[in-house]
Amino acid sequence: AFIYAYSRIFKQPPAEAEMRRHFGVTAPSVHQMVLTLEKAGFISRVPGAARSIQLLIPPEALPILR
Repeated sequence: AFIYAYSRIFKQPPAEAEMRRHFGVTAPSVHQMVLTLEKAGFISRVPGAARSIQLLIPPEALPILR
Protein backbone atom coordinates (compact mmCIF):
# COMPACT_ATOMS: atom_id res chain seq x y z
CA ALA A 1 0.00 0.00 0.00
CA PHE A 2 2.88 2.39 0.79
CA ILE A 3 4.49 1.81 -2.61
CA TYR A 4 1.18 2.49 -4.37
CA ALA A 5 0.41 5.64 -2.36
CA TYR A 6 3.94 7.02 -2.70
CA SER A 7 3.92 6.39 -6.45
CA ARG A 8 0.58 8.15 -6.88
CA ILE A 9 1.68 11.19 -4.89
CA PHE A 10 5.23 11.63 -6.23
CA LYS A 11 4.79 10.09 -9.73
CA GLN A 12 7.68 7.68 -9.12
CA PRO A 13 8.22 4.64 -6.92
CA PRO A 14 9.86 5.15 -3.54
CA ALA A 15 13.53 4.56 -2.96
CA GLU A 16 14.45 2.14 -0.20
CA ALA A 17 15.56 5.16 1.89
CA GLU A 18 12.02 6.59 1.79
CA MET A 19 10.58 3.24 2.85
CA ARG A 20 13.13 3.06 5.67
CA ARG A 21 12.09 6.48 6.98
CA HIS A 22 8.37 5.72 6.68
CA PHE A 23 8.51 2.38 8.48
CA GLY A 24 11.29 3.35 10.90
CA VAL A 25 13.40 0.26 10.21
CA THR A 26 16.98 -0.38 9.13
CA ALA A 27 18.18 -0.36 5.52
CA PRO A 28 18.79 -4.14 5.51
CA SER A 29 15.24 -4.68 6.79
CA VAL A 30 13.76 -2.63 3.96
CA HIS A 31 15.88 -4.42 1.40
CA GLN A 32 14.72 -7.78 2.75
CA MET A 33 11.09 -6.58 2.57
CA VAL A 34 11.58 -5.61 -1.08
CA LEU A 35 13.14 -9.00 -1.89
CA THR A 36 10.27 -10.78 -0.11
CA LEU A 37 7.62 -8.79 -2.00
CA GLU A 38 9.41 -9.55 -5.26
CA LYS A 39 9.70 -13.26 -4.51
CA ALA A 40 5.99 -13.40 -3.60
CA GLY A 41 5.11 -11.84 -6.97
CA PHE A 42 3.66 -8.60 -5.58
CA ILE A 43 6.28 -6.35 -7.20
CA SER A 44 8.90 -6.42 -9.91
CA ARG A 45 12.09 -4.41 -10.01
CA VAL A 46 15.35 -4.03 -11.85
CA PRO A 47 18.18 -4.95 -9.45
CA GLY A 48 20.66 -2.10 -9.10
CA ALA A 49 18.34 0.43 -10.76
CA ALA A 50 17.02 3.22 -8.56
CA ARG A 51 13.25 3.55 -8.13
CA SER A 52 12.44 0.59 -10.37
CA ILE A 53 9.74 -1.02 -8.20
CA GLN A 54 6.49 -1.77 -10.03
CA LEU A 55 3.39 -3.19 -8.40
CA LEU A 56 2.08 -6.37 -10.00
CA ILE A 57 -1.22 -6.50 -8.14
CA PRO A 58 -4.27 -4.26 -8.59
CA PRO A 59 -4.75 -1.37 -6.15
CA GLU A 60 -8.05 -2.91 -5.00
CA ALA A 61 -6.09 -5.86 -3.56
CA LEU A 62 -3.95 -3.63 -1.34
CA PRO A 63 -4.65 -3.03 2.34
CA ILE A 64 -5.62 0.46 3.47
CA LEU A 65 -2.54 2.50 4.35
CA ARG A 66 -2.80 4.05 7.80
